Amino acid sequence: MNFSDLFQQTNGLCLFSPNGKYLANCVQYRLIVRDVRTLQILHLYTCLDAVQHLQWSPDSQFILCGMFKRGMTQVWSIDQPEWTCKIDEGSAGLESVCWSPDSRHILTFANFQLRITVWSLINKSVSYIKYPKQGKKMLDFTRDGSYMALAERRDCKDYISVFSCKQWQLMKVGNMATPLSLFLDNMPCALWIWDIRQLAQVAILLQAAPVKHVEWDPCQPRLAFCTGTNKVYMWSPAGALSVDVPVEASFLVQSLRWHPEGGAVLLMGRENMCMCFIDREKNR
Repeated sequence: MNFSDLFQQTNGLCLFSPNGKYLANCVQYRLIVRDVRTLQILHLYTCLDAVQHLQWSPDSQFILCGMFKRGMTQVWSIDQPEWTCKIDEGSAGLESVCWSPDSRHILTFANFQLRITVWSLINKSVSYIKYPKQGKKMLDFTRDGSYMALAERRDCKDYISVFSCKQWQLMKVGNMATPLSLFLDNMPCALWIWDIRQLAQVAILLQAAPVKHVEWDPCQPRLAFCTGTNKVYMWSPAGALSVDVPVEASFLVQSLRWHPEGGAVLLMGRENMCMCFIDREKNR
């Protein structure tokens, strides 16, 4: 493994582009886009306020920056750096924001889940969806991006509604017979690994400190995780290993993300980040 120098970042806002070519990160109100191979800065954007949310469009051509305190979202273009878009929710406020699968529509969620607003980057049209249910994962899209399923709360009952992503029109509503639930782990220092095909437990990894973040390699059965120390841990069916991050002693890994092609891992501390490049030949 080879490690890069440390780079400054804020609140873990660091993301690889879906096509694997770029690395975006925020430092307060600045958005920085780097070349993944060289880590050289390609674009530097200045937002209107400190960024609290960062997300690439699925086609890697745009980046949105959510500034929830101001109820505002800014969108930047990679191919046309001079182009920008500003979305202001006004008095409704902004709780969260995300891309639609076509990379040309943005969904903003008003405070207290009062509504979802769909903004078009193509013709500047706006659509509204009422009654969204509160929660972190209350909507999802079909694999081809044609439909969106949304959990809604109407008349004190939970429903699943299906919308067409072409016109953002309601297609079908279904009642939920059971409530949504949340599972909490009361053993934060243990990591269980299961074989889904066999429905059997493969390994238990016990750590001295609580596991902070776990993420699977997108290209093979290998995972990386961290525990808030200066180490990064990896597991595969062949075994497990831990590696000291050879940078400043004050750098403690709080979270991590795999590159889309699996050749590198982005390690994030509280205020800094670095890249861990993996020798693919040695890991085969």
